[in-house]
Amino acid sequence: MALKAGRLSKVFLWILMGLLLIGLAGFGATNLSGTARTVASVGDKDITVNAYSRAVQQELRALQAERGEAVSFAEARQAGLDTQVLSQLVIARALDWEADRVGISVNDDLVANELSQVSSFQGPDGNFDRQAYSFALDNIGLSEGEFEEDLRNEIARTVLQAGVFAGLNMPDTYADTIISFAGERRDLTYAVLSASDLETGITEPTEEELRAFYDENIVDYTRPETKRITYAWVTPEMLLDSVEVPEENLREAYEEQSDRFNMPERRLVERLVYPTEEAAQAAADRVAAGEADFKTLVEERGLRLADTDMGEVTRSDLGGAADAVFDAETGNVIGPAPSNLGPALYRVNAELAAVETPFEEAVPMLRDTLVLDRARRTIEAQAESYDNELAGGATLEDLTSSTDMELGEIAWTGSSDEDIAAYPAFNEIARTAEPGDYPEILELGDGGVFALRVDGIDEPAPIPFEEVRNAVETGWEQQEVTEALQEQATAHAEAISGGASFEERGLSPATLEGVQRTASRDVLPRGAIAEAFDVAEGAATTASEPGRVAILRTDNVIPADMAGDDAEQLRQRLRQQAEGALSEDLFRALAADIQSRAGVTVNSETLNAVNSQLQ
Repeated sequence: MALKAGRLSKVFLWILMGLLLIGLAGFGATNLSGTARTVASVGDKDITVNAYSRAVQQELRALQAERGEAVSFAEARQAGLDTQVLSQLVIARALDWEADRVGISVNDDLVANELSQVSSFQGPDGNFDRQAYSFALDNIGLSEGEFEEDLRNEIARTVLQAGVFAGLNMPDTYADTIISFAGERRDLTYAVLSASDLETGITEPTEEELRAFYDENIVDYTRPETKRITYAWVTPEMLLDSVEVPEENLREAYEEQSDRFNMPERRLVERLVYPTEEAAQAAADRVAAGEADFKTLVEERGLRLADTDMGEVTRSDLGGAADAVFDAETGNVIGPAPSNLGPALYRVNAELAAVETPFEEAVPMLRDTLVLDRARRTIEAQAESYDNELAGGATLEDLTSSTDMELGEIAWTGSSDEDIAAYPAFNEIARTAEPGDYPEILELGDGGVFALRVDGIDEPAPIPFEEVRNAVETGWEQQEVTEALQEQATAHAEAISGGASFEERGLSPATLEGVQRTASRDVLPRGAIAEAFDVAEGAATTASEPGRVAILRTDNVIPADMAGDDAEQLRQRLRQQAEGALSEDLFRALAADIQSRAGVTVNSETLNAVNSQLQ
């Protein structure tokens, strides 16, 4: 039973991870108690200092492995790692308390069997090895008694979970209903009306109509919250004209990048290697006789052309085959010629001439790179002094008058993207900045830095009608066109539903076959296909968006395939997802109920002391 339950426990492990915070749900309402040996307890089940410390260190190592870099405990704690670990331990001890209460016990034989299955505890012969067992536990700082007690508790928790989750089977009706709905397809005929299809023109709007439209759609003509921001900034590009690069630095960079500016003659080559000289010669003779080309030879060897591609090569890359290859014309097959893998045939695909860029011609490219790099380093070196000036009471205006930084102003909204607002780093700070905040030097991400000050915040407000009159008129006309088209389309749809054809209605139809309800087509208004799924076979409907309206007729309803392999796989996935969601809800209720009955206490002083030692 324990082995079966162990497999079940792995299925529901994600539930435990997804409910890390449940264990802390009632902490605020409990008394702080315990001893220096425990950080918390659930009923009579303690969470020891050592258990908490080991769990924190384990999660910290996992986090470091995930990020691929060192992460301090302080950083991890800011992300809530300590709370998550304590939550996990509270959940585990709550299950231990409940297992004891209902009388679930694990005998020594079962524990021994589980120990024998752990590969770290096995010797060279694959059997349980006492020395390997002791060595592995020493490495993680656990005694045999502690580990076996933890294992015994884990098995008991698994059995408890198995009992709770047993029998959670969703009925087939649930999955079949979804499959039937999602898998249904339809054949459609449609036509789209636009402004050019209007049967009557649109009259000129009156001033009253425009103002009424403006009032009805005032949200479209309202300025969002706007922050009036003054900023100081400097980027490497701003310093290009003021940064000089000595010629010796340019020459040094030129020498370091000689491969970039001076490249020998090259060829783009493919190579097909043979096991013997005779086999290579026979293949070359077939090419010469016109019996086969290079591609055919490659395919006969069970290869692809990509397998033979050497890319761009120089004479030194080809060894003894260099003269033959470099003397050949593009498209020729040469060989047999030697290679480091044996006799081979070569095909030349392109000739690349030697490139020689004198120092004088390379200077502009070198200077751009070096100047930008030096400008970045200059800004980096000066950034701290900028920050010190601000800390000493200097304003942004003072800063720009005495440094390379430039002053700017922007009426910033969440959609601003001009000038400095093109930088995500600036927008991130501007979004949360408030009047009175202390300006500090921050990085822009390209080597530049900035500081900002919020001078004021203008609340959302309607843009005066006069300023947006042209936009209002355009919007009014589009609405009128759409309403007129909708009226025409409704008349067409009613006639088509009654048996008329698209052609009889003067429409030029197109068709879609076997489309699903979630499909979309650019030629149709958004959601048009979904609208067609709401009408019966033979009926027509309409769908619109500003400026165009579609008429759609359902020609054929194709039921979902309920018996195919795809349907069965989907049925299994839906059932698993539903059962997983139901299990999560059940576990959430169980965990909360156990903690409520057992009581959760936290020794905050000990917990804080342990966290301090882990810093």
